[in-house]
Amino acid sequence: MLLLFIYLYIFFVGLILGSFYNVVGLRIPNNESIIHPPSHCPSCNQRLSTAQLIPVFSYIFQKGKCKNCRTNISPIYPFFEALTAGLFVFALYYIGFDSELFIAWTLISLLVIITVSDLNYQLIPDRILLFFVILILILRIGLPLDPWWDAYAGALLGFGILLIIAIVSKGGMGGGDIKLFGVLGLVLGIQGVLLTLMLSALLGSIVGLMLIATGKVKRGMPMAFGPFIAVAALISYFFAEPILSWYLQLF
Repeated sequence: MLLLFIYLYIFFVGLILGSFYNVVGLRIPNNESIIHPPSHCPSCNQRLSTAQLIPVFSYIFQKGKCKNCRTNISPIYPFFEALTAGLFVFALYYIGFDSELFIAWTLISLLVIITVSDLNYQLIPDRILLFFVILILILRIGLPLDPWWDAYAGALLGFGILLIIAIVSKGGMGGGDIKLFGVLGLVLGIQGVLLTLMLSALLGSIVGLMLIATGKVKRGMPMAFGPFIAVAALISYFFAEPILSWYLQLF
C-alpha cells in the first residue's frame, strides 16, 4: 500500500513538473519570463484559474478547449505532462530507491524541456543547457560513473563528434544539438553517448523518410532533431547494456 502511494505521489509530481516544463520549453526560447505573466490562453490572453491549471485533467474536463474563448488547446500540453509523469514513475520502477534516480529524473526533465522547445521553435536554448550541465556536473561528483572519468570522456566525445559532423556537413547539425550531446555524455558515458548518436540518426532517418513519402515534409526541409535525440538518450540510459549485449552476440 505504501509503495502504491509513493508511485501515485511521484506520478502527480511528474504531472505538475511536466506542466512547468511546458512553460519553460515554450517561454525560454522567446526570452520570456517563466513566472510573469501567469499562465494564460494564448488566443484570448485570459488568465487561467486554478481549476484550469490542473495538469491533464483540466484539458479533459474542458474537452480540449479554452473555457473563455472556446479555442482549441494544443494537445502538446497534456501529452508532455502525462509523458513526464509516466517517465518519472518508470524511472522509479526501473532503478528503485537508489541515488541514481536523481540522475534519471534530471535527464528526463532536460529531455522533455528541449523536446518541447525544439518541436515548437527548432531551437535548444543555451540557457536551458547551461542550467542542466551545472546540475548534472554537481550530481556526477557525488554519483560518478564507473570508471569516474567515463562521464567526462563521454561529454567530450559527444560534443566532438557532433561538432565534426557540423563542420563536414557545413551546418547540417545545429549548435543546440552539439551542446546537448556534450551534456548527455556526462550522464551516459562513452558507450551510452555513441549508442544515442546511432539510435537518434536511425530514428531521424526513418521518420524523415516516412514524412517525405507521405508528403508531409519536402526533401531538404529542416526538421527538429532534438526529439529523436531525446528518445535515443532515454533508450540508451535505461537499456544500453541489453542492447549492446544483443548487438555483440550478433557478431
